[in-house]
Amino acid sequence: MTSERTQGPGATRVLVTGAAGFIGARLSERLLERGDLVHGFDDINDYYDPTLKQARLGRLQGRDGFGFTKAPLSDRGALEAVFKEFAPQRVVNLAAQAGVRYSLQNPHAYVESNIVGFLNILECCRYHGIEHLVYASSSSVYGANRKLPFSVEDNVDHPVSLYAASKKANELMAHTYSHLYGMPTTGLRFFTVYGPWGRPDMALFLFTRKILAGEPIEVFNHGRHRRDFTYIDDIVEGVIRTLDRPPQGDPAYDPMAPTPATSSAPYRVYNIGNDQPVELLRYIAVLEDCLGKKAEMRMLPLQPGDVPDTHAEVSALQRDTGYAPSTPIEVGVRRFVDWYRDYYGVPPRAAVRGP
Repeated sequence: MTSERTQGPGATRVLVTGAAGFIGARLSERLLERGDLVHGFDDINDYYDPTLKQARLGRLQGRDGFGFTKAPLSDRGALEAVFKEFAPQRVVNLAAQAGVRYSLQNPHAYVESNIVGFLNILECCRYHGIEHLVYASSSSVYGANRKLPFSVEDNVDHPVSLYAASKKANELMAHTYSHLYGMPTTGLRFFTVYGPWGRPDMALFLFTRKILAGEPIEVFNHGRHRRDFTYIDDIVEGVIRTLDRPPQGDPAYDPMAPTPATSSAPYRVYNIGNDQPVELLRYIAVLEDCLGKKAEMRMLPLQPGDVPDTHAEVSALQRDTGYAPSTPIEVGVRRFVDWYRDYYGVPPRAAVRGP
């Protein structure tokens, strides 16, 4: 474990798990910029290119106020040591085994990280008196739901992948700890996050690499499904807004008509999405325009575990934090392409492979 240098009197101590990940690295950067002390926790596994994770982490290491521990969430001893030595006041749990499709091939990884690992987080937060735990859920919890937009008031008992089931389990586990121990917890259902330093297994990254390389891209559901693509900085702003507002028990909660979104316990769940779903073919067209190159598309049916459409209803987030994501895809995709070209040394209009 590397130690943090003092950031200043009154600085909030925040533990960020998954700090080498897409969202975790950007969140850590923002927290440091506002003067918080941040300790990152990540196992830097090889689910996707570890050199990209190391590069994200390299932008944080050496900065005042940042420390780091390399370990998986399932390593209870390592996690307990961080809680004891760093003594965080708040925790943001972004570490998880991600990916809907990978959960069909390697389900055990999801139980180890997303269930066992999350239990370790809950127990550490309980015993160390954490003032607020914010954790990543996912729009995938809506599963077989078809009523749009997806609302945090909706029942989400029909997941269509083990990944989604593990995220729903996190919400249930968090509620239990909020109820039993009065521990404030907030779950954030992220909707299709994209932007600079993004994940190579996500569509925008895959499409960009293949289009530049002159390879065909696989377009599932014939490109007709719609996604609530949400820009990374909008996601991070939502995390920070909720982190600064530990929930209390909802005085309006009715046990005779319960809702999944609130509780008599200090527990909340929010959607963080752009509230502007975009058809995949439109998303690809914006990318083609940014790259200055047309895509060769292989049209395929919807994949197992995927859902046809997502659309975040964000009124609860707006009501409680005064914030809602707003970056249009034309802006966000352009920023991603500019970053991609810079990071991989791809000159304009050059058909050069990425990772």
